[in-house]
Amino acid sequence: MFSSLLLSLGISAGCLLATRILIHYFQLESYQFPGYFRTIRRNLPKAVLPGLCMAVLLAAAVLLFRASGVQGIPGSALILAAMTAGGFAAGKAFSEKKAKKALKFTPRIKRLYAVSLIVMAAILFFAALPLSGQSTADPGGKRIIAAFILLFPAFLPLWIALCGLLAWPIEKLISEMYFRDAQRILRSRKDLIRIGITGSWGKTSVKFILGTMLEEKYHTLVTPASFNTPMGVTKVIRTMLEPGHRVFVSEMGARHVGDIREMCRLVHPHYGILTSVGPQHLDTFRTVERVASTKYELIEALPEDGTAFFADDDGICRELYRKTGKEKVITGLFPSFDDVWAEGIEVSGQGSTFMLCTKTGKFPCRTSLLGELNIRNILLCAGVCLKLGMSEDQIARGIGKLTPVEHRLQLMANPGGITVIDDAFNSNILGAQQAFQVLKHMGGKRILVTPGMVELGQKEDEMNRTFGSYAADCCDTAVLIGKKRSVAIARGLRDKGFPEEKILIASSLKDATEKLKGIAVPGDTILFENDLPDNYNE
Repeated sequence: MFSSLLLSLGISAGCLLATRILIHYFQLESYQFPGYFRTIRRNLPKAVLPGLCMAVLLAAAVLLFRASGVQGIPGSALILAAMTAGGFAAGKAFSEKKAKKALKFTPRIKRLYAVSLIVMAAILFFAALPLSGQSTADPGGKRIIAAFILLFPAFLPLWIALCGLLAWPIEKLISEMYFRDAQRILRSRKDLIRIGITGSWGKTSVKFILGTMLEEKYHTLVTPASFNTPMGVTKVIRTMLEPGHRVFVSEMGARHVGDIREMCRLVHPHYGILTSVGPQHLDTFRTVERVASTKYELIEALPEDGTAFFADDDGICRELYRKTGKEKVITGLFPSFDDVWAEGIEVSGQGSTFMLCTKTGKFPCRTSLLGELNIRNILLCAGVCLKLGMSEDQIARGIGKLTPVEHRLQLMANPGGITVIDDAFNSNILGAQQAFQVLKHMGGKRILVTPGMVELGQKEDEMNRTFGSYAADCCDTAVLIGKKRSVAIARGLRDKGFPEEKILIASSLKDATEKLKGIAVPGDTILFENDLPDNYNE
């Protein structure tokens, strides 16, 4: 029995060490099983190779030790050592070396490792018992069991999914406990102004723009980075909300129907901001109608005396605005329809100037942000600020203090005389159009570096072809990342007569950077449009 225990612990420990990349994928997909399996399919070689290597190592170790006559407890101990060392090497070899979001050893990940070790060791232990010397199991049955144990590592993606499923009740209990504590904290703050922000794109930009503008009158807490899940916002409330905060601004992300409703159950916003509705995360939502329905959950959750704010897209957002019966404000570039709009927009490499207009007057504003889309975001935030009683001077002053959000049309200083525009945060078609227009008005040779857009389900090729057609009029050279992914983008470029010799294909961002060394010279402009998540590889 002790020999079986050593054997099961050795195989389990080795497998867990080797499975680092699978644990990473699970974390990147927010521990959602559909997303985890989609990532496995997209990265099949990386996902299965660690387990296959461990299966080969286990078989080799068993044959070697048996051939040398080492069996029983000594043999199991040697297998434990071999599998642990092999698992460590495989985990290191197959992990993401330069991950944009590295695997974080959070308490949840540590619990997942613990549950996985217990579950896999238990399965292997009870499977190995019939192989002990005292067992009366028939030889055929023993061979089947031995084959199961030898092949056990080859199915690591499935074992991790099983262990994640078994760990789910524990995580649900813990998360609900923290969730309720955050709810209690917010209930105790009757004075706190709560604002929720959602949309297919623009959430993070609007959040930081609004936070900067509100600080001209209110001490404001904005959820940091891309903290937009129930547990992420729960952590912010429990660890960052202070008695002096007067406004709490929460970004609300969604990849599934009901996600925004869950966020509102936590935050209970009095004001809701809808930045956009479009074809994002169609691999989970399937249709734009389901996206719209989910985003509108924020507006539905507002109290009867709450206020809804909409970015006027002359499309879905405007339709949602029209059907809303609560107090509402719409902002954009349509003076005949909008409550807040802009006139006289002038955009350059140094930023933007415009007149901010309302039904009662107008005043000049200047910002270092680039692009018309950022102007629209500012107008949306100005609508909220006006509702909260801020003066024109406070609003204009806040707009003047705005700085680019990292990786969102961020103008980067470059000592070599080359202008770099970093718009690498996950792209959408509207944001890409705005970025292309900014590039179009820059000096020198205009170079686009992009892998295109992702998470668009069956529409991905169609959307990337459109993406390429928009880019054709705005750049002189296109460096496309990914041989397979670039096919649709290149087709869109060619549709518009873009020169074939100006379409360059790179295998990775590193390869694209190397190609730029032979293309870009001082005075040129390079736009980095979109970057692939860690779980997207060719």
